[in-house]
Amino acid sequence: MPRHTPPRPLDVELLFPEVVALRRQTVRLHPRAGGPTVLESSVGGPLLWPECEPWPVCPEHPGSPMVPVVQVYEADALGLVPFPAGCDLLQVLWCPLDHDGCWVVPGVHWRSAAAVGDVRAAPPPPAGARAGRIPAPCVVHPERVTEHPCWDLEDALWDALEPRFGQVEAETGWDYQYHLSTAPGTKLGGYPGWSQDPRWPACSHCRKPMEHLLTVESREADAHSRLTWTPVEDRGADYRHAGLVLGDLGGVYLFECRTCPGRPYQDRFD
Repeated sequence: MPRHTPPRPLDVELLFPEVVALRRQTVRLHPRAGGPTVLESSVGGPLLWPECEPWPVCPEHPGSPMVPVVQVYEADALGLVPFPAGCDLLQVLWCPLDHDGCWVVPGVHWRSAAAVGDVRAAPPPPAGARAGRIPAPCVVHPERVTEHPCWDLEDALWDALEPRFGQVEAETGWDYQYHLSTAPGTKLGGYPGWSQDPRWPACSHCRKPMEHLLTVESREADAHSRLTWTPVEDRGADYRHAGLVLGDLGGVYLFECRTCPGRPYQDRFD
């Protein structure tokens, strides 16, 4: 079933014209519990991984297999993320074990689905992995939506807008951060789903700011954001999703450089 995010309850760009130039598109994946196959995009589902290619292991825990997190076929990116030439499949895995200074260690892979041939099954998760770091299998329902920055507003602009944010909330009950700005949940592109001050990485090769590739969040929405960001098809439903518990119900954010060879990537957590 497709998912449709309702329009914002207020006209964001009319109320705050300063954010018009900052609007971005994101693809909300809307993961819902299900039984995806290797031929489908998924969160926590099986990967179309070649039998002839070794399964990825954690660089910090040698021999410990990574677990599937996200698989996205190019058609389900809805034209938002440019795929490398000759590739139509994005695969993200991570190690669910404890690491020094971070929750998980991710890996990003691009490939051609047609070139895979025989498929390798994923090995069992490593012993000692925390359940909240292994996503339950979910089918996805990609939807392209418009969002505006919140945590990514420059300090001077935030200071200028904050009194109007407060006035609008006092008059309408709608909070800019939770109800009007950045889409929550697991998504491609757009603004990261920060819950704290943003920490955008720069490419270690060219030193330019990286592009946001993917947000993987513990929840699709919290008690505040679900009031306006829950798809119309899920209103009143106690829908299940990937069941992740990342830190204090935070998220993992992947960034990439689209100009340097190999599309280097970095990750952030909060």
